[in-house]
Amino acid sequence: MKLTSRSSLAEVVACVAQALARAKIRAVLTGGACATIYSKGEYQSSGLDFVLQSAITPEQLDALMESIDFHPTGSRYEHPRTTFFVEFPAGPLGIDADIDIRPVVTRIARIRVKALSATDSCRDRLAAFYHWNDRQSLITAVQIARHRKVNLKAIRAWSEREDASDKFLEFLGILRQARGKRPRLGKRVVR
Repeated sequence: MKLTSRSSLAEVVACVAQALARAKIRAVLTGGACATIYSKGEYQSSGLDFVLQSAITPEQLDALMESIDFHPTGSRYEHPRTTFFVEFPAGPLGIDADIDIRPVVTRIARIRVKALSATDSCRDRLAAFYHWNDRQSLITAVQIARHRKVNLKAIRAWSEREDASDKFLEFLGILRQARGKRPRLGKRVVR
């Protein structure tokens, strides 16, 4: 797949994922790129984060990325014809202390890509809101939950473990307004 200045985030994800798969390197798409995909573009990221789940030396990774015209620039890889960049944050794959993350396989630009689930992508954004009061991350979590089916019960339970029940209720209130109705949780939320 040849990238151009008009390549979308999905096309860049597919190109990188395909190159990793050809080299038999297991990796999971995380972070802002997942949020962009799951929010159907309401949130825009120019960074693609892949957490590697296979052993690979920095030299091997550089060679693999250069084979698709991404060149190392500091801690990331940049392409001369696209504004998107790629990073490989250190593992393990996790959201805060939760490292029991089960990636899903999703189709992005006709390529099978291992990625965070929509629920875990939502939690990833909420983690930034919970710990750093990042309001943009809160809005992005709402955008993900509006466009994708997320497990609100699991998010609520995780939020309680993170001691962030009040912030979860704030998220839920904004989500309810965005959806125009009260989301069902199985149990009534007591305020």
